[in-house]
Amino acid sequence: MYCSFNISIWSHSLSHFISYIWFFFQAQKTCQECNVTFGDYYCDICHLFDKDKKQYHCQPCGICRIGPREKYFHCQKCNLCLASDLRGNHKCVENVSRQNCPVCMEDMHTSRIGAHVLPCGHLLHKTCFDDMVRTGAYRCPLCMHSAWNMEDSWEQMDKDMAQSPMPTEYQDATVKIICNDCQTHCTVPFHVLGMKCSGCGSYNTAQDGGLIQQLQEPQPQEPQQEPEHKPQSPVPEP
Repeated sequence: MYCSFNISIWSHSLSHFISYIWFFFQAQKTCQECNVTFGDYYCDICHLFDKDKKQYHCQPCGICRIGPREKYFHCQKCNLCLASDLRGNHKCVENVSRQNCPVCMEDMHTSRIGAHVLPCGHLLHKTCFDDMVRTGAYRCPLCMHSAWNMEDSWEQMDKDMAQSPMPTEYQDATVKIICNDCQTHCTVPFHVLGMKCSGCGSYNTAQDGGLIQQLQEPQPQEPQQEPEHKPQSPVPEP
């Protein structure tokens, strides 16, 4: 068997050719007969040949990843290689990489698209996160936690609500809510623009019960004063 095997007969003897290659040649970066380089990068574990893209093999992940290696680290709990700036700066969720992206439903663990870690710890593709930002979707598709710091938005909401008082019949109405950010259950004033969590100040809340209408106590009425009667002059007798 020669390394310059005629390609014209592959379609007729492919299985035979492969068995011969397996018998004679061990997978490696260069051909042991003619020293031709099969790829700039070769992994002797995955048997992957590719152009040089600063790849590296991650043993815990079990696959090769695009590097460079020094810019990534493997999070043991998340079971995924993440950018170095996320070391100690993200919330870990066990084996979160084994879930699909909640936006596009594609695999996260073997994806060549970078992963973005939300404050809640869930993962989605960086490109999918950018799409969420452009469309104004600010919550995690899985747990509804805020996907980024919303303090400026909540401050603006405070101003909007202060300028939009509720009608008189709803000013004392309250409603039970649950906060998607801190999981607090509380009863807060009802407002059509939003209900603010009394625990963390977030407006990322959901109604957890019906409207509670407070009965207004009737105000005591002042006693009516009887009109003064002037004494009438006696009628002269005829």
